[in-house]
Amino acid sequence: MGSLPGIIQRPLVAAAAVVAASFSADVSGKFSSLRSLGRVSESQEISASFSGSVQNEGSLWVSQVLVSKLANFSFVTRIPVPIPNVSLPAPSSSCNLDISATSLSTLRSLYQSAELTKASKPATFTNGSSTLVPDVSYRWHLPEPNAIDLSGSPKNRTVVVLLGWLGSKQKHLKRYAELYTSRGYHVITFTLPMNEILSYQVGGKAEKNIESLVCHLADWLEEEQGKNLVFHTFSNTGWLTYGAILEKFQKQDPPLMGRIKGCIVDSAPVAAADPLVFAAGFSAAFLKKNSIATKGSTSVSGIKFSEPKPAATETVLLSVLEKFFEVVLNLPKVNRRLANVLEVLSSEQPKCPQLYIYSTADRVIPAGYVESFIIEQRKAGHEVQVCNFISSPHVDHFRNNPELYMAELTHFMDNFVLSRPRHS
Repeated sequence: MGSLPGIIQRPLVAAAAVVAASFSADVSGKFSSLRSLGRVSESQEISASFSGSVQNEGSLWVSQVLVSKLANFSFVTRIPVPIPNVSLPAPSSSCNLDISATSLSTLRSLYQSAELTKASKPATFTNGSSTLVPDVSYRWHLPEPNAIDLSGSPKNRTVVVLLGWLGSKQKHLKRYAELYTSRGYHVITFTLPMNEILSYQVGGKAEKNIESLVCHLADWLEEEQGKNLVFHTFSNTGWLTYGAILEKFQKQDPPLMGRIKGCIVDSAPVAAADPLVFAAGFSAAFLKKNSIATKGSTSVSGIKFSEPKPAATETVLLSVLEKFFEVVLNLPKVNRRLANVLEVLSSEQPKCPQLYIYSTADRVIPAGYVESFIIEQRKAGHEVQVCNFISSPHVDHFRNNPELYMAELTHFMDNFVLSRPRHS
């Protein structure tokens, strides 16, 4: 679409002015104090992380894995050298392997040196612990040691791909990744930085980051038979990213579509490019907790109280953004690109179970849009599960009701994803 940054500069400057006006004059003072506290906590976290890693060296999760299973961990693409043939005593079912510190260090080094070919940035491997690393577009999370299933469960060969919402960072997706790693799944978390979306160009950096993820997933799937994917998307940004991934799979290697065994959609979708939805999403991303989108609905015995109203500054911001997206979404290249992706999502999804998690109280993507899409997917023959959280805000269902959220995910994965026949 040529130079989109030039097109969006003026309306975004106006929007930025409105955002700035919504904060009180003492923000800078509070920010300074928070920043000083952040430095202290950061140094403490680094120290704790370092000392913890040294102390836990002897209890590394590799020590819990049978020798016969070690070769399976070459699923991380392009290990530069093979797993070494470590001479170990034959283990029994009642004891853990006694692996020397040198062997553990070697195995961990080999595993974490996995080379992600065709990727613009190296992914970071984490195993339940918090790591202070620069934000990257995607990151691999290993299952927690006590959740690894050695009985040949399909969990061992399934990767859950989490696609973040507008403005999300890796730290935000970490809590969702832990829902899966605590149950023995491998997870990849993917985010698109806000600046890449604001400066979006067809074929630009955002799409190149998606291309890198697609190439990595394709390489991993093609290494051997039996590996599968589950996608978990958040909001409109994660949903559209999923559509772009499906589109690239179809073009590069259509059989890969059959390796997608489930799709979980949180706080989406919208079947068409609606300027009001885009405006609400960007307003929420700009204003964060100051946005009306972060407020759910409250009721007692089915009786609703008066709904909160957006502040005057947010009303102005929404109006500016809506006018802006009325123009941008109708630019020929942008309109054509969105139409292609939305067509894939509406009519060309893989034949796998789908779970839609949404809320009647969502002020960014109305529940009616989600329910209309669900009806069409069922008409097309897809197996669809739904859960309406009723009162929780946009992309905030897990925080508002973690027990129900975890129960829905577990039920869906166990009964509709893992239990289905596996065909490569």
